[in-house]
Amino acid sequence: MTMTTRAALALCAALALPLTACAKKPDDDFGQKVRTYLLAHPEVIEEAVQKLQENKQAAVAEAAKASLGKYRTQLERDPRDFVANPDGKITVVEFFDYRCGYCKVSAPEILKLIAENPDVRFVFKEFPIFGGESNLAAQVALSEPAKPKTLKLFEAFMAEKALDANSIDRHLRAAGVDPAAAKAAGASEAVQKHIADTRALAQALAIEGTPAFIIGDHIVPGADMAAVRAAIAEAKTGKLKTVPDVKPS
Repeated sequence: MTMTTRAALALCAALALPLTACAKKPDDDFGQKVRTYLLAHPEVIEEAVQKLQENKQAAVAEAAKASLGKYRTQLERDPRDFVANPDGKITVVEFFDYRCGYCKVSAPEILKLIAENPDVRFVFKEFPIFGGESNLAAQVALSEPAKPKTLKLFEAFMAEKALDANSIDRHLRAAGVDPAAAKAAGASEAVQKHIADTRALAQALAIEGTPAFIIGDHIVPGADMAAVRAAIAEAKTGKLKTVPDVKPS
């Protein structure tokens, strides 16, 4: 074991030790060597902290993945969500915010994916995390007057660099939606509950940022569209864990 490895392990052990725990006093000679080495190579501390953070994120991701089965129906079959290609056999779920820069980057790829894959259901989860105009955009998009224009509004809102109240009104009018009617309907208790339920679902799955995609048992954080397409390709060739669309008899 190299001195770098030993130093990193010692640091990790120290950082991981709960404040309420007791530990055997380290060997003074080795402890002094670790201190001297870390002072000469402070980058080891950054590497160790980064590794701890990566391990924590991996553990959170695994816990979220284990919860997918429990929340599958809410993810894939909430009748309040807008769904593109509703008859598709494979489901992609996206949590997004219209003012999220990474969501804006991935939006053109999403629209292309929807157009090129009629067998892929795409579930839109309005997850406004930036407040203000993010909330407003989500509310009007979920309103009954605007729902038939969801894809057009999604494209327009995502393409707008500085989405604000004025540009939201402008895009609504361009889509043939009355802004006043959309805002009134978007302020309803039903829409507010829909957004609150989506936030609760994201929290249950440890989803804190946008965009976040779920395909079967795959959770893809961030605008990694290559990973999204890979998960879709895998789903098309394998057995996808999904909830069937139960139609009334």
